[in-house]
Amino acid sequence: MTLTPGQPAPDFSAPDQDGNLISLHALRGHKVALYFYPKDDTPGCTAQACNLRDHHEELTARNIKVIGVSINDGPTHKKFALKYELPFPLLVDTDKTIAEAYGVWQEKKNYGKTYMGTVRTTFLIDEQGVIEKIIKKVDTKEHAAQLV
Repeated sequence: MTLTPGQPAPDFSAPDQDGNLISLHALRGHKVALYFYPKDDTPGCTAQACNLRDHHEELTARNIKVIGVSINDGPTHKKFALKYELPFPLLVDTDKTIAEAYGVWQEKKNYGKTYMGTVRTTFLIDEQGVIEKIIKKVDTKEHAAQLV
């Protein structure tokens, strides 16, 4: 199933890098920038996370909660978050439940090899839990600007 703007965002509940349980339902009343990225501490993912970190105050002022999701585990997320001083949660999705619900776990090709992986995508979800915007062509160095 392909998600489109105007549809309710699939609810989720998962631990972040500190073991706190985060659910979409509990974030009602806030906009949520739910961003899916392939892997902690890789060049593109680091650029994206640091751009969101550098604009976190501005996004918070606009009532946007940033939440990252990848299939990395909690300790890997924690190390990444501490290394770059990320002020937002990184959800643990090792079983790919959230990635599959949002349709971002897909077949990818790189150097002629085909494999399954996370397609970098961001969903901007409104205060009522409805998808407002889907960003498929993520500019990792200027991602915050794509959210506002």
